[in-house]
Amino acid sequence: MNKKFWKNTALAGIMTFSVTGTTVYAHDELGGSGEKGENLAGVELSVPLLEGSKNLGNLKEVASIPLKEIQTGVKNSTADVYAYKGYAYLGTHSANGGAGGVRVFDMKDPSNPVEVSSFASIKGTWQEKVIVKSVNTPDFKGDLAVVSVQQLDRFNHDTKGGFVLYDVTNPENPKKLGFWESPSPARGTHELYLTVQGNNIYVLTADCYADYYSHGKNMDVSFVDVSNPTNPETIYEFDPREYIPEVNDANYDGYNWTDEEGVKRTAFAHSVKTDDNGTTAYLSYWDLGTIILDISDAKNPVYLGRTDFNNTVQGAAHSMDLARGGTVLVETREVFGPVREGFESAYGYTMIYDIKDKTNPKLLSTFKTDFTEKIPGGATVHDPKVHGNTLYLSHYSGGVRAVDISNPSSPVETGAYIPSKSNIWGVFVDRNYVLASDMGQGLKVLQKNGSTNQSQQSSYSMIE
Repeated sequence: MNKKFWKNTALAGIMTFSVTGTTVYAHDELGGSGEKGENLAGVELSVPLLEGSKNLGNLKEVASIPLKEIQTGVKNSTADVYAYKGYAYLGTHSANGGAGGVRVFDMKDPSNPVEVSSFASIKGTWQEKVIVKSVNTPDFKGDLAVVSVQQLDRFNHDTKGGFVLYDVTNPENPKKLGFWESPSPARGTHELYLTVQGNNIYVLTADCYADYYSHGKNMDVSFVDVSNPTNPETIYEFDPREYIPEVNDANYDGYNWTDEEGVKRTAFAHSVKTDDNGTTAYLSYWDLGTIILDISDAKNPVYLGRTDFNNTVQGAAHSMDLARGGTVLVETREVFGPVREGFESAYGYTMIYDIKDKTNPKLLSTFKTDFTEKIPGGATVHDPKVHGNTLYLSHYSGGVRAVDISNPSSPVETGAYIPSKSNIWGVFVDRNYVLASDMGQGLKVLQKNGSTNQSQQSSYSMIE
């Protein structure tokens, strides 16, 4: 295992305000911009909004399916959503004790999804993220699912965080293959990604605060070889101090970071993803921006560059997606606290970068919705998904937004879907429909029709 992070001395800044119990599941649980999750589920809007134009067409809700109760009397809430080979996979959040596992829906008829199985329900944990891909190695051939596992209480030694692997070649009969236990004292894996490099299959993990809680012994990001899914093997852990000149032991303790301008910021790994061929990794590292690595040799990544923020911008790089053949990066920033001394007053919004030169990302534009006044508390953007020239954004109480990015320097909103009591966590495009996971209401299925109703347009700013 290639470890570049072992320290001779303990890091400074030991936490004096530990978060305990099972009531806080923030994306920034150490006191920054926390993710509201369940707290937004009660926001009532007057009427659902379905509108669209241009390349999107009209978004029509064709199905809204609640999750089954796999534990009698326990209602689980949804987290992220993924689709593969005609099935939708919904992760579950932490409501009512978690342990909701992953729910599998047969999507043969998008207007009538049928929940056909569940897997990875683990007591004392929650299963937010699920990725499914077809793999072919000497040890396993079929459809492989990887599921993030986070403890509700990191001090509960009867539970373990990390990720679990399942054979979902038959999605209606998933079979457990293996489990990777996160070595850190943090909760486990928050987000992850499954990537394929020929016969080599890797899972990249974002174990929020692993670096901080372990005082540098463990890192937030691990690369795990799962070519044999029954025996996951950690091959690399990423330490920003080893790669980024602006980060060192003197100004970074695994969470608190003072940037080169003397601005006090927060930096931890929240999300990870790769390009389609699995050779470039993108680490969403909060105020360190999106860190870009060449991982052609996964055991020896090469640092390429990172996105950066103006001094007055709250960073909070939450997640990302690629557009225009990987030459454009879409970065979403989750900011629930719009007022922060020394920074602009703004909820989290989307930033679009030119990354033709990955060593020097250049900001092209920003995209903001009109939710700031209309839906306080749910105004921040969450996850992005790019499909062709359309960017889909989940916005909690703000529902789903669709944005035309055929000109990345001038994004234009083309549609919105906001159901009553909206609390949209994730969004995913599959064939001719859009899936959305509503935390309180389950799976939403949106059909793309061909009408051309004029839509509202949200504000954007063009960077000269």
